[in-house]
Amino acid sequence: MFSFIFLFFAATLFSQKNEVEISGWTNVNNFKCVNTNFTSSLPVSLKGKDLPNIVLKVNDFDCRNRMMTADFRKTLKAENFPSLTVEFLSFTPTKFNKISALVEVTMMNYSRKYTVEFSQINRSLIGNKRVRFSDFNIVPPKRLGGMVYVKNELDLMFSLATADK
Repeated sequence: MFSFIFLFFAATLFSQKNEVEISGWTNVNNFKCVNTNFTSSLPVSLKGKDLPNIVLKVNDFDCRNRMMTADFRKTLKAENFPSLTVEFLSFTPTKFNKISALVEVTMMNYSRKYTVEFSQINRSLIGNKRVRFSDFNIVPPKRLGGMVYVKNELDLMFSLATADK
């Protein structure tokens, strides 16, 4: 039930837009950094053989707070690693009109493969996956001598326009 409500909410917010959102938590607050300015082989077609490869510039993420955005870019070492990529390796239809995608995320010279479940809503693919900073050998940042710290888990949310009806 929760996933249905989330997907309905996400579809109304993100329909027909290409967006990648990274959300996380500290011990005192949460944060959300969004990138809508990326290159890829979009719109996505589920019927073709060419699968999307999304290139995200770290400096294009906006956390809607200048200090948070600067910390996010510093944590991902934007000067040394200006981009991260999400390469779709396969799409597989599943039950309940869902689509399972095998994706490879490459960030800071580390690559990890994840299975992400997507729903196709209003000509958009909406999906999310929980990952960890530690998956990419990143130590979550701390401030004020460790009194404020970022938790290891992050949620990646994808909203990708599709070419298919």
